[in-house]
Amino acid sequence: MFDIGFLELLLLGVVGLLVLGPERLPKAARTLGLWIGKIKRTVSGMQREISAQLEAEELRQKLDEQQKKLDDSVSRVKHGVEGLAKSEDRTHDAVKPPQQAPASSPEQRLDDALARAREGAADADAAPQPSPVDKDAPQR
Repeated sequence: MFDIGFLELLLLGVVGLLVLGPERLPKAARTLGLWIGKIKRTVSGMQREISAQLEAEELRQKLDEQQKKLDDSVSRVKHGVEGLAKSEDRTHDAVKPPQQAPASSPEQRLDDALARAREGAADADAAPQPSPVDKDAPQR
């Protein structure tokens, strides 16, 4: 950090010994060491905090990008489904059989049903009846 060599430290020690004296020099060196330790811990804590904030910001940006992609995908799927629903509605409207007018009363509906049944029975009577014994069928 400061690029201090052995000779510089020795020179600082001699100057400190002359200025402070032999009684106060060990106490001053200990206090200086404690202050340097506190400064180093504070700086490293700040570096960790800054790096954590940068990581959090990067994660927020990635999360926002993923959210935008997801929103775009959801909107595309939604539009696709709506388009399919509209095309199905158009197809059902085009294929939808015409609605029959409801009969006016229950008796009228019953009469219509009986008439259809009679027509079906008359058609069945007019159809050729199969013979009881088929010529090609094997005899038992």
